[in-house]
Amino acid sequence: MEEASHNVSKLDRLERGEEILPNEDYIPPSFVESAGPGDSDSCPPGTSGRGDRAGSKKRSVKMKSSIKIGKRNKRKKVNRTPSLGYTIQQGEDMLLIISNDPTWKVWKRKKTKEGRSKLRTARVKRETSKVGVKGKVNTQNVKFEAAVLSHEHEAYDRWGQNLPVEVLVNIFKLVVKKEGPIPFLCRAARVCHLWSGAATHPVLWSSVAIGYCWIEPGKTQSPKMQLKVQDTIRWLAENRFSQLREFHLCHWKKHVDYVVQVVSQHCPQLSELMLSHCSVLTEKAFQNLGKNCPSLESINMQHSEVQVEGLVSFLEMHGSQIRKILFSYGAKSDRLLTALAGGCCPELKLLEINTKLNSGYCQLPICIQALQSGCPKLQVFRMLNVTAMPKTARRGPCSASGFPLLEELCIASSSMSFIMDQDLITLLHGSPRLRVLDLRGCARITAMALSTLPCQELECLFWGLYSSSNSMTSSKKGIHLLTEKWSHTLQELDLSSQPFSEQDLEVAMGNLAHSTGADGLRSLNLSGTKITSNVLRSIISHCSELNYLNLSSCRYLPRGLKRVYRSQEDIQQLLDKLPLTR
Repeated sequence: MEEASHNVSKLDRLERGEEILPNEDYIPPSFVESAGPGDSDSCPPGTSGRGDRAGSKKRSVKMKSSIKIGKRNKRKKVNRTPSLGYTIQQGEDMLLIISNDPTWKVWKRKKTKEGRSKLRTARVKRETSKVGVKGKVNTQNVKFEAAVLSHEHEAYDRWGQNLPVEVLVNIFKLVVKKEGPIPFLCRAARVCHLWSGAATHPVLWSSVAIGYCWIEPGKTQSPKMQLKVQDTIRWLAENRFSQLREFHLCHWKKHVDYVVQVVSQHCPQLSELMLSHCSVLTEKAFQNLGKNCPSLESINMQHSEVQVEGLVSFLEMHGSQIRKILFSYGAKSDRLLTALAGGCCPELKLLEINTKLNSGYCQLPICIQALQSGCPKLQVFRMLNVTAMPKTARRGPCSASGFPLLEELCIASSSMSFIMDQDLITLLHGSPRLRVLDLRGCARITAMALSTLPCQELECLFWGLYSSSNSMTSSKKGIHLLTEKWSHTLQELDLSSQPFSEQDLEVAMGNLAHSTGADGLRSLNLSGTKITSNVLRSIISHCSELNYLNLSSCRYLPRGLKRVYRSQEDIQQLLDKLPLTR
């Protein structure tokens, strides 16, 4: 009875989940039931034979496996969403689609024997995983996996395969407009077949600028490098320049003749040729241009060495097609100007002659009447930093109509100028369409002469004196006549260092402030003038669109205000700082 009660208490403790020490001799009922007859006598409680030990081990393994299976079955099923093959991230102005395909990871094959053995074992495992129960390959699973992989690869490359070439060409246009086709298009063509097809589109190669980038500055070219340069230019002309219209060559000291000849042979649609800081261009190159480029309209030779004889002969034969000529001052520039005045370019619309600021005194004789007769359709005439020496025509016809289509005249000089009132009147007496007049440095012109010009809608007047002393100026009053005449159209006015009195400036600025075109004034340069605070207050309060105001070196203004103002907010803050004076 005691033993039975003891066993019953142990059973109760087991049911309650209490732990029983290993020295307590308790045999579970399942173990007793599984034992054969007579086993209880041969095996005392807590002991067993070899066979019983093996059997107990098997039963314990089965029990553990059944417990594990039970635990697995008890786990809750989680509904997982299928993973997408890509990730979407938001950029500044676009959505970026990034692939998550693990098969596209970059890996390198090892050349060692261990690496080869690992690859072979991996292949064997992959092949054995595809084998069915009977030892045969499951072709349906293999085909399904291959179809899934091919679909994922197609989805990964779909943007590149299905993207129209026209869209990529329009994207490349934005880059080419900002940086030029070289070297961007040459590098883009090496990305893929799609980019190569887009980069070779002739529309992207309509305007090309080539700088000198083959060797380091200060080093000479080897013969091998010279051949490489020539081959590159020829290949580009043959394969990319079929629709070239604008060609710029910058900082070339060699091969200039060769480049111009090759481009003229393969580019029949060339309309603009620009050479900047290049070496001598010979007569042979001009002959090829005249023979192969019937659409050439613009020649820009600024800061480059040119054989004037070759250029003059080209203009005499093919000058009727030229619309723009730009060149720098040289020893034989007067011959070129004489040829233009002779009528070799009757359709010329733009003529510019310039030189560097540090080139010194450059004096160029010019016959205004002859030039008016030879270039009656001229619209823009610029002589930058070149001292014009007007002369009268002894022979030949003289035009009485002047430049009827002229819209811009620039005779600015950083040194002295010999242009006087009569020369200016002769130059502009027939130019009612003039919009821009640049007379910087012209100290011998008076305000009275400017007020008699026939142009009624002048927009920009630059009349600053940057190098002349007050003793050389001929105009010391009458500025109010100009502002009264052009107050409704003026947008930019430069009166730097002009010696007008306080009363003249007050009347002139009053005309601008109280006119109907006050909102059109955007730039005003009064540096070195006798402007006062009251006049400035009236100008700033009425000209709401004024975004540039130069008040440096103005002696009649208080300290701290004599500087340049470059925005509307800055100018409005100046209005609060100006003192109130009687």
